[in-house]
Amino acid sequence: MSSQENQAIYARRMHKVQEHIDQHLDQALELGTLAEVAHFSSFHFHRLFAAWTGETFGDYLRRRRLEMAALRLIAQPGASILDVALSVGFGSAEAFARAFKGRFGCTATEWRRGQSDNWASQLAAIRNKETVQKSNPGQALGKQDQESGADLADHENSPQSFMEIPMKVKVIERAPVKIAYLRYIGPYGQPISEFWHKIVSPWMETNDLFGKPRYGISHDDPGITSADKCRYDACVEVPAGFVASGPCFTTVIPGGSYAAARYFGTGSDIGDSWTHLLRDWLPASGMQLDARPCFEYYPIDGRYDAETGAFECDICIPIVPL
Repeated sequence: MSSQENQAIYARRMHKVQEHIDQHLDQALELGTLAEVAHFSSFHFHRLFAAWTGETFGDYLRRRRLEMAALRLIAQPGASILDVALSVGFGSAEAFARAFKGRFGCTATEWRRGQSDNWASQLAAIRNKETVQKSNPGQALGKQDQESGADLADHENSPQSFMEIPMKVKVIERAPVKIAYLRYIGPYGQPISEFWHKIVSPWMETNDLFGKPRYGISHDDPGITSADKCRYDACVEVPAGFVASGPCFTTVIPGGSYAAARYFGTGSDIGDSWTHLLRDWLPASGMQLDARPCFEYYPIDGRYDAETGAFECDICIPIVPL
């Protein structure tokens, strides 16, 4: 077996582990259990996981629990802080409070009262600085302080834009679908468009996957998770007998109830649409998120404007009653 094939096997196994973690954050997750999910020995799994993710298992699990809690604190304002803590696997409010403040620098109550916007602004400033450094490293250092202030101001004003987005939301039932996907890790936005164009499209052509429904799964909220750890899966619906080949992976998007909002645009404001759905519509809906992933659904007959690059998709979030 070639080195490339071995790497693909390791990646598939680790993706299964990450998927299992996200689906069971409210439960005790033992190292031995996850080693079984990955089909590795318990003795070697911890070292393999750390080498593959860049984080120890304990650090990764703590980060995912806190990031999901941060999202639920905003999306479910009626839920008590203790309920949110328990929903992501913390055994007590005290343990959660210590961990949350250590991660985000504020209490859960302060996060709900507006500190989440400050955190998102800091992440946006970091992303913008990194973009400038890559595109024009000579000017990056000289503009650093100026840009930091400008980015913070712009982000503080940005919530007004998504508050005004006209968005019709429908609650729909979706059947489970098998997908094949390629994973991108890094900042959301334009890099994801480039990923679809340069990497995913050639792979779809090689595997005769054009003309099938597509999905984009954003596993992380870029307003909470640092850009270097944001995961995005570019997915194509495949038949039950499809066998993964090359660098792709397969999984199933679970069925059930989803809130779906139709989006049409160039993608420049799709982040605002996501924010509106998660932080405005959901808290007022009487619903809450569960462990299924959020995704964008690109129907076969979706509109596309070749002149402007505008496209159509449904933004979907999994929901269950409070």
